[in-house]
Amino acid sequence: MRKILLYFILILSSLIVIYSLFNIFSWVMDNNKTDRLIESLKELSNTDIEFSDYTLVNPPKDKNDIYYKYIDTNFNQVDFNSLLKENSDTVGWIKIEGTNIDYPIVRSTDNEFYLNHSFDKSYNKVGWIFLDYRNSLENLSLNTVIYGHNRKDNNMFGSLENVLKEMWYEDYNPVIKLSTPKENSIWQIVSVYEIKKESYYMTTYFKNNEKYQEFLDTIINRSKFNFNTHIDTNDVILTLSTCKDMYGNRIVVHSKLIKKGTYSN
Repeated sequence: MRKILLYFILILSSLIVIYSLFNIFSWVMDNNKTDRLIESLKELSNTDIEFSDYTLVNPPKDKNDIYYKYIDTNFNQVDFNSLLKENSDTVGWIKIEGTNIDYPIVRSTDNEFYLNHSFDKSYNKVGWIFLDYRNSLENLSLNTVIYGHNRKDNNMFGSLENVLKEMWYEDYNPVIKLSTPKENSIWQIVSVYEIKKESYYMTTYFKNNEKYQEFLDTIINRSKFNFNTHIDTNDVILTLSTCKDMYGNRIVVHSKLIKKGTYSN
C-alpha cells in the first residue's frame, strides 16, 4: 500500500511539473509573439506632432489652474489606414509618457474577446488594450473606459502603476495622448488609485447631472494625489483600468479631456 501511495505521489508530482513547465513555455511564447507584434506596430505612430487647428475643452476660469500647463502638449499622429487593414476593430491609439503604454486600441462586441486575443486576433493570454464595448471614441460618453492586463513584463497596462508613484510626476506630465481615425486629443489625469474589484468606476451612463457630479466627486476623493484642478459636469472622463493582483484589486486612472484637434491621414 505504501509503494502504491509513493507511486501515486510520484506521478502526481511529475504531472504538476509538466503542467508548470507547459505554462511557463506558453507564457514565454505569448510574450515573444506580443513583443514582435508591438515592435511592428510602433512604426505606425509618430510622436509630438504640432497642430495649429485645435480646440480647448472646458477651460477653467482660473488662469492659474494647472490645466493650462498641459494644453501645449503635442498630439500623436497615427497611420490608421494601415492599422485598420491589420484589424478592423481598431478604434484608436493611446500613449502615456513614462510608461510602456503606446498601443492601438481595439473594440469588440463584448469585454471578453481581447482578454485573451492579440491585436492580430490570434489567441494569446497577453490580450490587448481594448475599449469597453458600451463606449465609442467617436461619440464620447461621460465616462469612457479602456482595459488592459497588468503584465509582469510591463506589456499592455503592466506599467500603468507608474502613475501611482510621486517620482513619475517629477519627470513626466500627467497626461494621456489619445488618437482616433478622425481626431487627436489630450487628457489631463485627475485621479489615480487602487481599489477592490467593483463596477462603479466603470459607469458610462448617468441619469442626470447630479448623479454625474456625485461620480466625479467620488473618483476625485479616491485619488492618491490631489491634482489641484477644476472638474465639473461639463467635463468628460477617460478611465483606464487594470488588475493589480490575483485577488481582484484594481489600479484605476481617470483623466479629463482638455484639448482636441482633427486631422487627416
